[in-house]
Amino acid sequence: MLYSPPDGARRAAFHQGEGYDAYRWMGAHKTTLDGQAWQFTVWAPNALRVCVTGEFCSWRYEDYPMQKQYDGTWELRLPAALFDAKAQGRTDPDAQQKLRAYKYAILCADGQWHLRADPYAFGSELRPANASLLTDIGGYAWQDAAWMARRAQGDPVHEPVNIYEMHLGSWRRHKDGSFYTYEETAAELVPYLKDMGYTHVEFLPVMEHPLDMSWGYQVSGFFAPTARYGTAFGLMRLIDALHQAGVGVILDWVPAHFPRDEIGLRRFDGTPCYEHQDPRRSDMAQWGTVLFDFGRGEACSFLMASACYWLEWFHADGLRCDAVSAILYHDFCREPGQWVPNIHGGNENLEGAAFLKRLNTTVYGRYPGVMMIAEESTAYPRVTHPVHAGGLGFGFKWNMGWMNDMLSYIKLDPVYRKYHHDKLTFSLMYAFSENYILPFSHDEVVHGKHSMLDKNPGGLWQKFAGLRMLLGYQLCHPGKKLNFMGTEFAHFIEWKYEDQLDWFLLVYERHAPLQSCVRQMNHLYREIPALHEVDNSWNGFQWITANDTDNSVVAFVRTDKAGQAVLCVSNFTPVFHPIYRIGLPLGGTLNEIFNTDRKEYGGSNQYNAYELHAEKSEFNGFPYSVDICVPPLSTVYFRYDKLLPPPKPRRNYRTLSKITVSRRHSP
Repeated sequence: MLYSPPDGARRAAFHQGEGYDAYRWMGAHKTTLDGQAWQFTVWAPNALRVCVTGEFCSWRYEDYPMQKQYDGTWELRLPAALFDAKAQGRTDPDAQQKLRAYKYAILCADGQWHLRADPYAFGSELRPANASLLTDIGGYAWQDAAWMARRAQGDPVHEPVNIYEMHLGSWRRHKDGSFYTYEETAAELVPYLKDMGYTHVEFLPVMEHPLDMSWGYQVSGFFAPTARYGTAFGLMRLIDALHQAGVGVILDWVPAHFPRDEIGLRRFDGTPCYEHQDPRRSDMAQWGTVLFDFGRGEACSFLMASACYWLEWFHADGLRCDAVSAILYHDFCREPGQWVPNIHGGNENLEGAAFLKRLNTTVYGRYPGVMMIAEESTAYPRVTHPVHAGGLGFGFKWNMGWMNDMLSYIKLDPVYRKYHHDKLTFSLMYAFSENYILPFSHDEVVHGKHSMLDKNPGGLWQKFAGLRMLLGYQLCHPGKKLNFMGTEFAHFIEWKYEDQLDWFLLVYERHAPLQSCVRQMNHLYREIPALHEVDNSWNGFQWITANDTDNSVVAFVRTDKAGQAVLCVSNFTPVFHPIYRIGLPLGGTLNEIFNTDRKEYGGSNQYNAYELHAEKSEFNGFPYSVDICVPPLSTVYFRYDKLLPPPKPRRNYRTLSKITVSRRHSP
């Protein structure tokens, strides 16, 4: 990407928080304005001096001073030959890599020099090294034009969205424990996801970060793909291959906070630049990180540019915005006395909400068909409503309430589930208030929370049956879907982020059948519009059995825009019901199309073998009813072919030539 010189308008937009393309001129870029050169630009408004330093000058601080501009940015153009090993007569094997490394030496008001990485760097050294790397991300030849064209015309709200959430560093590793490269991951991940039927993959943050155990959530390089797995081109190749296979890519993105590392953004020029000057608005003690100041235009432009950068240059199909609640509330994860109210005396971060509205408006205006997804854990209203209608403008929101209810419910012994039946049904009180994604995420299978399999009580048969049932229930419940890697084959122990998944489990008798069950569900979800087309309205959902607390059975009908329907029944106990009566709104037939209890999936093989016909017999408030077989700990889908009532006969009305209307006036 060549340097794009900013005019006055672009500089003004940067300082006003609207610099969505700031990455095109901030940072380090190739340029041909003065021959072959590198242009450096950094914002450090309160620095006394700023210099570019690196291997090319033996890391001396003051050899290459930058020129301060009127708006607090500093600029310097250096000949490309300085960073070329051949031109410098360097013959050592890693000379070229060393010469690419650079930092900014900043003389602060306290008279001390501090080394900082480039906030806008496109590349970074592999930890524990932390210098920025001169990186040209231009020139990759994308092969996903067909995918991008379809995406621009799409509408994810009414399309199937079934997300495979994964951590690149622990999905697979080499035998010696080393990481797969982006390209090596592509070779195995692409055919796997296509075979399993997932529509999207979501990568835990691939932006550069200093600490492995943060899983990428403490970002130090907001524009740099992590060097753990290779280069920027390597990540592009991975995404390109996924697109060509029909799989979308969502990147986990962290706009709320940043780490306190010396080389990072904190007190960048010796003063708070990206964070608020009041520590009660900047320090996040619980996380050991620093919050962005959303009242500062330059910080907002930095984040907006980062979002647009990943969507533009890496063809990401969406961003999952982490910790949105920390942007919306001053008191999020803070105790009394650790935060300052807003100008109205409340806890809402008014500037944070304004930034999110501006961000989403910009992204959706520039990149049709993408998804902006909020990880928002409170009841903040209208998160996924349009900005012009008073919302924040996100496309989707993680349904954390549903997830917490389901996980607390599923941990109960089935004997006691009837006393907590509301946890199954309460979600429909608000299911259509937002565009929801139903997550079973990485946070729920680590740090003592048990694997998804092990959350289920009982012996092995009950655990596996319970997991199949739960995933089947998730798939037919209104809302898009997300599951963390390993769940699809019943990873037995918690996620081990320092090692690869236990793929060897697939040689054991119960794990491969469960994987086959998930594969079949995923493909059905894509193929049957009733399961995904109307996720955000009562038009696509009708309760059939909501209050059978004694049996812990729920049933509902999902309907697509054309009126085609699927009856979904889940039994949350190990009690087998060979004859279970349900009511139906219309007559018609039921044909079982999927059953988590089938033998091939590891179940007891209780199923509805024949077509069932609804009778004209009232039951549970419905005019029709039918007896079905409900297996133990199961979810069953039926194609529901409704017998529509005959149309009412048309009446002939006599036309009156004159109508007399009597009006009664108010007293």
